[in-house]
Amino acid sequence: MRKPITAVKKSSKKAYVPIKGEEYMGPKQLAHFKNILSNMKEELGQDIDRTVSNMRDETTLFADPNDRASQESELATELRNRDRERKLIKKCNEMLVKIEGQDYGFCDTCGIEIGLKRLEARPTATLCIDCKTLAEIRERQMAR
Repeated sequence: MRKPITAVKKSSKKAYVPIKGEEYMGPKQLAHFKNILSNMKEELGQDIDRTVSNMRDETTLFADPNDRASQESELATELRNRDRERKLIKKCNEMLVKIEGQDYGFCDTCGIEIGLKRLEARPTATLCIDCKTLAEIRERQMAR
């Protein structure tokens, strides 16, 4: 089986650099992030298709229980990775809908700008860095 994907491949494109005085999430910026999200979604879809194809081709019944267990473990890991990718595709679709509604790039909690650098790093971000930090602190407190 192939190595699991731990992160989405970075595009060879440079980060978006706004022109001085350019409106935040104006048409050019929205088009840039729409392109990033569409490419991400396409790559993830191709990975899922490749995995399904590989799983069909590599299904072998091993007589040795250790070999069978290894194959099942690899399959379980692969399926978990594909599930994460399926969820990320769903998130990409949600962000593309936000772009169409011109709501993309603004925090779901407080409504301020998420920021270009944060969106370049994580195009599916829905919270500004402050709200995300507070949410993580709350999660840690609830886990105790």
